[in-house]
Amino acid sequence: MIDFPVECFVIQRLQQGGWRVIQRGELTELPIADFVSYREAEEWVNWKSGHPRINPYLTAGEMSSQPLLVELAIEPKSKADGQKLGIALAKLAADDPAFEMSIDHESGLTIIKSVSELHLDAKLDVLKRTYNIDLRVGEPQVAFRERITRPAEVEYTYKKQSGGSGQFAAVKLRIEQNELGKGYRFESRIAGSAVPKEYIPGVEKGIESVLSSGVVAGYPVIDIKVELIDGKYHDIDSSAQAFEIAARAAFRGALQKAGSVLLEPIMKVEVVTPEDYIGSIISGLNLRRGRIQGQHARGNTAVINAIVPLMNMFGYVNDVRSMSQDRATVTMQFDHYAPAPSPENDPPFRPAIGMRA
Repeated sequence: MIDFPVECFVIQRLQQGGWRVIQRGELTELPIADFVSYREAEEWVNWKSGHPRINPYLTAGEMSSQPLLVELAIEPKSKADGQKLGIALAKLAADDPAFEMSIDHESGLTIIKSVSELHLDAKLDVLKRTYNIDLRVGEPQVAFRERITRPAEVEYTYKKQSGGSGQFAAVKLRIEQNELGKGYRFESRIAGSAVPKEYIPGVEKGIESVLSSGVVAGYPVIDIKVELIDGKYHDIDSSAQAFEIAARAAFRGALQKAGSVLLEPIMKVEVVTPEDYIGSIISGLNLRRGRIQGQHARGNTAVINAIVPLMNMFGYVNDVRSMSQDRATVTMQFDHYAPAPSPENDPPFRPAIGMRA
């Protein structure tokens, strides 16, 4: 560990919003990290111990418009820490639009999400130093998405009889891709009284319960149109709850039939490096499934631009620092989602993917 005096750091306001910590040396000024609030930047400077986090993935002003790409499972080490954790996370989320938290109802773990690994690291530091909370922290996971590849139709009938009145609902759903970025859309095309209007909200609720955790690995389903095209009901045994159950099962079946695939976030990566390390940088990016987009000179340095999957970029900043003797810098920004490769095509870096459901 290296200790740096507070005087080495300066906090500057960014023109596009947020705050940047700069380390001042004899010859250079090195950007260390960007923060959404001044308080977080000040806390980082006051902490001032350990290797500084150089080259953040995103500037603070860009964070609020970026998808939340990285998540961590955390767990308090004691009951007292657990009581403080919820309050602290609520405050952090309220102050920062690029940070969210949720509870995994199956495991009971708290999941925190943000735009980058470094941004989550900063939040963990705040929880430890400002709120004095000790945590068990899981490995960072990429926030994958799921999308269908072809249209599909599925019928499902839910029947249950036990003693008194039973439960009955039958639905027929059709799904197809929605335009990229258009999200989820539901439409009822029921003709006549095949499904009474009071049961349609139950159908929607059943579909929406599956959208947050699809059929491939439990990640959210995006950009999909769902149509209710037919159904049946029973005068006595049908209910909104029965139609919710039927729609849930039908939608999961339709997703499987429609060839759902995982989508991974792809990042625009820029590496600024002395010319001596160009070969090593390009080789490292290729190993991480990177595609070199271009290369040009900037003063006495070379700028390498590439498109790289986020799942292969964890720890990359530290690798670049090591191979360049701390002389190269990296910036990374979300570009688009693309289908993830099959496991047999993975490179020799452990994919940051975990089964969610």
